[in-house]
Amino acid sequence: MIATAIRIAAAAGLGGMAGLLGGLFGVGGGFLVIPLLGFFYGMDQQTAQGTVLIMVVPNVVWAFSRYRRRFGIDLRMAATIAGSALIATYPTARLATGLDPHVLRLAFALFLATIAATVAYHTWRGGARVAAGPTRAWGWITIVGLIGGAFSGFFGVGGAFVAPPLLTTFFGLRQLEAQGLALALVSPSALIALLAYAEAHKVDWLVGLPLALGGIAAISAGVKFASRLPERRMRLAFCGLLLLSRAAGTARVINDDAAIPGKTPGSISL
Repeated sequence: MIATAIRIAAAAGLGGMAGLLGGLFGVGGGFLVIPLLGFFYGMDQQTAQGTVLIMVVPNVVWAFSRYRRRFGIDLRMAATIAGSALIATYPTARLATGLDPHVLRLAFALFLATIAATVAYHTWRGGARVAAGPTRAWGWITIVGLIGGAFSGFFGVGGAFVAPPLLTTFFGLRQLEAQGLALALVSPSALIALLAYAEAHKVDWLVGLPLALGGIAAISAGVKFASRLPERRMRLAFCGLLLLSRAAGTARVINDDAAIPGKTPGSISL
């Protein structure tokens, strides 16, 4: 009984941390929790991704409402990116539930590193844009939705990472506007992905529900702090958080390698 209570309390604490960071960077917060669920709860990659989605669904809906109130998100673009994301989410989520957990974990770490490198490159090369204004017709945002939906289904949290770099680079949006639209992308697709993972029995509800409660309690504070950060610093902090999550995922891979008889720990590097 005590062990269960500690397990639930720890999940709520993780959810609070994820909610704070999710509100700050316009994501569901699951990117950091996924590797931690593997470390502390012994979950395989698919179950960790499915469990985190319980938290991500309410987090992104609440965060989107906060972003729209503070930063004025274009609802036409939000509806377009959300609707197009739904097309790709379910099939990719079903595909992910059938993959080898070790392979999926490696892919997740590589994905985070690639996004971080892309954002850092564009930030250092051209600096942060101050003025908003799309450089392409808003209808092209459906492509961003399809790409983000596919990554959301595959990794559980990928859409929120893919969308901001694409929106700032190709549509001329400010980082905060791009993060708000990323939340619109993830809001319905996260629910669809959760259904797919639950159908495959890859969700731990006992851990996921306190994660969600902790996230909802903290996410408004993250959104409030986001409005105070300079544009360039916001992008670089986003990169740093991606790399931190990647490091946690890599450590999990090394830990798994050590548990495999006859395999040298850390033999796989990213």
